[in-house]
Amino acid sequence: MNKVVSKSFFSENVVCIEIEAPRIAKARKAGHFVMVRVGDKGERIPLTISSADIQKGTITLVVQKVGVTSRKLAELEPGDYITDLVGPLGQATHVKNVGTVLACGGGVGVAPLLPIVEAMKEAGNRVISVIAARNKDLIILEDQIRAFSDEVIVMTDDGSYGTKGLITEGMEMVIAREKIDEAVIIGPAIMMKFASLTTKKHNIPSIASLNTIMVDGTGMCGACRVTVGGKTRFVCVDGPEFDAHQVDFDEMLLRLGGYKELEKQAEVEYLCASKKK
Repeated sequence: MNKVVSKSFFSENVVCIEIEAPRIAKARKAGHFVMVRVGDKGERIPLTISSADIQKGTITLVVQKVGVTSRKLAELEPGDYITDLVGPLGQATHVKNVGTVLACGGGVGVAPLLPIVEAMKEAGNRVISVIAARNKDLIILEDQIRAFSDEVIVMTDDGSYGTKGLITEGMEMVIAREKIDEAVIIGPAIMMKFASLTTKKHNIPSIASLNTIMVDGTGMCGACRVTVGGKTRFVCVDGPEFDAHQVDFDEMLLRLGGYKELEKQAEVEYLCASKKK
């Protein structure tokens, strides 16, 4: 079991949790994730490691309350324990000096983007980050992203902060003025689809970090399978990062929606039970 060390809120539904995990903190690299379970009968969910502190022996996870398990995790307080925490899992980001990197993060996708931005900058790249959300309150980790970026462009759907527009509009602004050697795209699946179409149009090599359904995180169950370049790949062991232009996002979106009704039902039952306590 791993102890929750600290907890803070980015918004009502997005929580930052620091967890005691010295071995994971030491071994983790940009792009790695962990599988988390809360309660003996809880489900497993994947969460990317946003940051790690080797000296303190902790890792940081950003959790958005979108279902029962994420709500249970977000409700933990400092001193509480997570039942299971396994990692680091997946393939680390392939970091090298390519020139200018366009780092694109939507919503809580900025959390897994942060260690990649840091690694890309440390490798000597010029890093331009475009982060986006529906409104100002949902923009997260802006200061941390700025610390490792040469420039940061903030986009909000409603114009409440930064520039009004979608993330793709911010990307087009940058692409129009300078040469981009590589793009990194992380966020909701639908955002990654259109961001990838944007970079494909301009022939910019692009990486997308996928957020599929996972069960075990070790390649045994096949729940996280996606089609990349016409071949089946498992996000948990082959990814989570793939050539964005080769990913079948339409198939991925269909698979992500397969349990939506059951997830909603479980969440309603959980919230009702919580109110009765």
